[in-house]
Amino acid sequence: MAGHSKWANIKRQKAVVDAKKGKTFTQLSRAIIVAARSGVPDPAGNFQLRTAIEKAKAAGIPNDNIERAIAKGAGTFEGDGSQLEAIRYEGYGPGGVAILIEALTDNRNRTAADLRAAFSKNGGNLGETGCVSWMFNQKGVCTVEGVEDEEQLLEAALEGGAESYEMTEDKTAEVFAEVTNLENLNQSLKEKGFQVADAELRWIPSNNVEVSDPDQARSLLKLIDTLDSLDDVQNVTANFEMPEQLMSVSMS
Repeated sequence: MAGHSKWANIKRQKAVVDAKKGKTFTQLSRAIIVAARSGVPDPAGNFQLRTAIEKAKAAGIPNDNIERAIAKGAGTFEGDGSQLEAIRYEGYGPGGVAILIEALTDNRNRTAADLRAAFSKNGGNLGETGCVSWMFNQKGVCTVEGVEDEEQLLEAALEGGAESYEMTEDKTAEVFAEVTNLENLNQSLKEKGFQVADAELRWIPSNNVEVSDPDQARSLLKLIDTLDSLDDVQNVTANFEMPEQLMSVSMS
C-alpha cells in the first residue's frame, strides 16, 4: 500500500513554513467542541475528544480554554448559542489537483464564500459535493516514532487490527487501519510500548497528479496555504506529487 504517505510527507515539508503561524486556537478549540458534542463530554470515554485535547495541549492552549470548549460541546456553557457543524468541501486546484477540505462552521454561507474566493484567486475551482471525494478513501492512521524494530512494529500492528504500515522517515512509521479500528490500534500500539505521536483520520488519495511546472506548483501551494489559514478549515488534503526541490523553491 505504498503511496499512502505522499500527502503526509508533503504536509511535513510544508510544516516548516506553516510553523510560523501554527494551528490557531480557534481551529483546535472547535475540534474539541465537535468531539464533545458527538460523544460523551468526557475524554476517558471519548477517543475523538481525547485526541483533540492532546493536540490542543501540545499547541499550548491553556486548560481553561480547553475546559470551556468541552463545556460548549456539552451544551453546558452559558451565553454561547452558536452551533458548529462539520462540512466537507471539494474542489480542483491548478493542474486538476483534487482537494478535499474539512471544515467546522457556524455559518455555511460565510465558509463557502471564503473557500470560493481562495480557490478563484489561486487558479482553482470550488466544486460540487462528490466531484473529487471518489478519489479518496478515509483511513485511521497512527504515527509511531522511535521505531527500532520493524518486526516488532508489524507484530503489534497486526494484533491491533492494522491493514498496513509504511516507514516514512528514519525510525518513524505510519500504521493504517479502518476508521472504526483506530482507537483499538492506538491502544494496542501503546500497550506494546510504542510511542504513538498522533492518531487521526486521514483521507488517502487513490491516485496522484504529478506537478512539475514551477508556476503551477507555486499557485497550488499558495492555494493550500490560504485554505489552511481559514479559521473554519480544519484540514486540507490533496492528491499531488511534487519533487522536493520544486516544493522548497515554491515555498521560499
